[in-house]
Parts: sequence; C-alpha cells; structure tokens
Amino acid sequence: MELSVIIPHIEALIFASDRALGALELTELINNSQGFIEDRATLEQVEASIETIREKYNAEFYPFEVRMIGGGWQFVTKKEYFKTVAVLNGEKFLKRLSNASLETLSIIAYKQPITKGEMEAIRGVNCDYAVQKLLEKELIVISGRNEKLPGHPLVYATSRTFMDYFGINSVEDLPKLKEIIPDEIILPTQVNENFEVSEELQAEEPLPVTDVKEEEKPLVVNENGDLIETEENKESEETQASPEEEEQSDDEQTSDDQPNDEQQ
Repeated sequence: MELSVIIPHIEALIFASDRALGALELTELINNSQGFIEDRATLEQVEASIETIREKYNAEFYPFEVRMIGGGWQFVTKKEYFKTVAVLNGEKFLKRLSNASLETLSIIAYKQPITKGEMEAIRGVNCDYAVQKLLEKELIVISGRNEKLPGHPLVYATSRTFMDYFGINSVEDLPKLKEIIPDEIILPTQVNENFEVSEELQAEEPLPVTDVKEEEKPLVVNENGDLIETEENKESEETQASPEEEEQSDDEQTSDDQPNDEQQ
C-alpha cells in the first residue's frame, strides 16, 4: 500500500479517536478496515506516514499538531492558542488539583509502584482522601499488590490519563529532582575540620567541680523495724559527733575552768 493512501486513513483515525493511538494499533486498524485488499500496510509504512503528517502540521499556518502523548499519537492545539481554546471549554481546561492531591500524585509518579503506607510515611499524614480523588480522576491505577509486605497492600502507579493530563509520553519524561531542587538543599552541612577555639573561650575559667559525697552506708533493721547497730555504724558515730554533743563538751570545759579561777 502506498503512503499517499495510508496518510489520509491515519489522519482520520487520530482525529476521530478520543485517546492516543500507537503506530502498531494504527496499522491494525487500517488493515482491518481494508481487509479485502491484498496489499496491506506495514508498521514501517505507518511510521513513515506519521512522520510525514508531523512535518505537515508543524507548519506555522496550522493551529494544531500531531504529538506523541501517553505512548500514542494525538491531535493537539499548539500552545500559542491555549487561551483561545480555554475560553470555549471554560472550567474543563482550568481544573486544578489540590495541594494534597498534587503532593500525593508527585510521590506516586516518582516512587511508583508504591503502597499507601509508603506515601503516608513520606507525607506524614493520611492519604486516603487524596488517593481516592486521584483514582476518581483516573490519574492513578491499582497496579497490583506488594507480596513482600505483611497483608499484601495494594500498589499504585500512574495511568495513561496521567500522561495525557501532563502532556508527557512516559514517566521518564518527568523533570529530574536535580532540575527542580537546588543543590544547596540536597548537599549535607559541611563541618570545618580546622576549627580553632577563640582566645575568649580559652581565657574563661573552668567551672568549679563540686565535692562528691561518699556513699552512705546502709542501715540494718530487724523484723520489728528496730535499727540494728553494726560495727560500721558504731565507727561512723564515734568519728562523727553531733553538733549538740560538741556544745555540751564546750560547756563542761568552761564550767571546769571557772572554779580554778576562783581558787587563784
């Protein structure tokens, strides 16, 4: 089949489809529609036809173009006419995700496949509502279960609609983290190994060390709760006199000195 015959069929299929169509799918659709013809289109012919169509609509006087989005080809308006088309479609083109949904979707996009528990560990909050909204918008899908974790939790990944929504062909087209986050935030804090103590700190006097009391010897009591005097306790009592006993000894010495003075 000649390219001049294949090109109009490809243009009609891409234009009428509400989703992206790949080259292999386009080949099958064209051959099925022309089933009675012996000369069938090949994958190489379809790919060459798509390249010709792209060059055709890349011209300045066309307001739309053919682009690969989400693994397939689609007719899309050029970015110069976005505001004009947005006036026609209104809120359909102005819908935005909430911050919570956008954070959750970003985690899924960069960490997929990922469980809900892993999302919550990264965000630090519950992600049930955000995940439910993303599933309703068909931006994510349940891709299976994690057989290695207890309970085999569900695993989430981005969908083909996600590719269409953000205008990318695959997850690999997402911007790298190094392109988004400055290097200053990623690099760890550097420690200066040549740190020197200032003269002011050296001149300061060290704090006084308080005296540490010796461990007090334990007291021994009998079954009735009476204190039992041990040899260690007796020795400590003899070596350490109470203040009252010292005062009494001083009074006795003064009383002994007074009669001696009278006799003299």
